[in-house]
Amino acid sequence: MSQPKIKRRVGKYEVGRTIGEGTFAKVKFARNSETGEPVALKILDKEKVLKHKMAEQIKHEVATMKLITHPNVVRIYEVMGSKTKIFIVLEFVTGGELFDKIVNHGRMREDEARRYFQQLINAVDYCHSRGVYHRDLKPENLLLDAYGNLKVSDFGLSALSQQVREDGLLHTTCGTPNYAAPRSLMIEVMMGRPQISGRVA
Repeated sequence: MSQPKIKRRVGKYEVGRTIGEGTFAKVKFARNSETGEPVALKILDKEKVLKHKMAEQIKHEVATMKLITHPNVVRIYEVMGSKTKIFIVLEFVTGGELFDKIVNHGRMREDEARRYFQQLINAVDYCHSRGVYHRDLKPENLLLDAYGNLKVSDFGLSALSQQVREDGLLHTTCGTPNYAAPRSLMIEVMMGRPQISGRVA
């Protein structure tokens, strides 16, 4: 008789298949063994994080997400660590990116677009009320759940109100260059700051 396969565990989470992969992290499907709730487990390699000087950004992103509990923002449940890995437990969102929906289905009906826009404005308004500024809103960072509700994700470039006041971050250019207004790019070049902080999509 063959032995049943033992699933890998991280804390109280049973870890399953890989559902996403990036430069610094893998995201795996996992299940809370106590409640049965599905979650997304973001696994970061500590060595890569330190090598690319990403530790402060990750700490900042986690601290920011802990300030926010809203139905239209991806929820963070907890953060754990081992000698070599950082584990971030997030809400499992099944519907993919809004970007993919637009690419695959083309132009949306007005009522559907209005619903997403209302949910986005509700999430942004809530974040601002908590002193959190996302600073990289784009279709790739807007996820959809199984019921078609919008979920804002990726707070890696966000700023807190204290930072905005102290560092004048409202007057800096950041985000994804592909979505930047042409005048913003020109201003950066004219001021001798040709590099925009953020990610290239």
